[in-house]
Amino acid sequence: MVLAFRTAMIAAAMTATQSLLSFLLAAAVLTVTPGLDTALVLRTAAADGARAAAEAACGVVVGCLLWGGAVAIGLGALLAGSAWAFAVVKWAGAAYLVWTGASMLLRPRNRFPAGAGSASARALPFAQGVLQNLLNPKVGAFYLSFLPQFVPHASAVAPWAFLLACLHAAMGLLWLMALILSTRPLAQWLRRPAVVRRADRAAGCVFLAFGAKLALSRR
Repeated sequence: MVLAFRTAMIAAAMTATQSLLSFLLAAAVLTVTPGLDTALVLRTAAADGARAAAEAACGVVVGCLLWGGAVAIGLGALLAGSAWAFAVVKWAGAAYLVWTGASMLLRPRNRFPAGAGSASARALPFAQGVLQNLLNPKVGAFYLSFLPQFVPHASAVAPWAFLLACLHAAMGLLWLMALILSTRPLAQWLRRPAVVRRADRAAGCVFLAFGAKLALSRR
């Protein structure tokens, strides 16, 4: 009985480790893909300096964490004991990931995204970073479709999903801070059409792969 318990614990640990490694690999590709958050931080660094850009980056991360917490709580409540809810989330998430991935592969961008916001918003970079993510439903849709497939089997959904959201936010913060420290060379490199196209295609492959994985998953 003790041996069986130890075997089960080892298997659970391996499943958790595999889930974390898979998530970190996928999230790393998506983190470095240029988007509105990258544009906001680089534009703020160029216009207002490194300190303001760091505040904007922290705001972006807080916005991600708020979305991650909301999605984690909702997923935990929705999926607990409900096969029907699991099926709805599974197929909706798979459709979103496949559609997004196919769009990025077939129609990759040629230009770095332009930053948005007024001069008054730029005066409060932290608030703009938070609001840019909170007012973007794509962030919530991404977490809703992406996080569940990395929750180990028989694990509590809400804590695991929020842990993954925290890891994604931490990776994003590290990347944004690296951009701030190397603003000029990295900004010029990220604005190259070939780099934008390749980043979109790489992210598109990730979305397609995990959309297919989610569609084939079982409760």
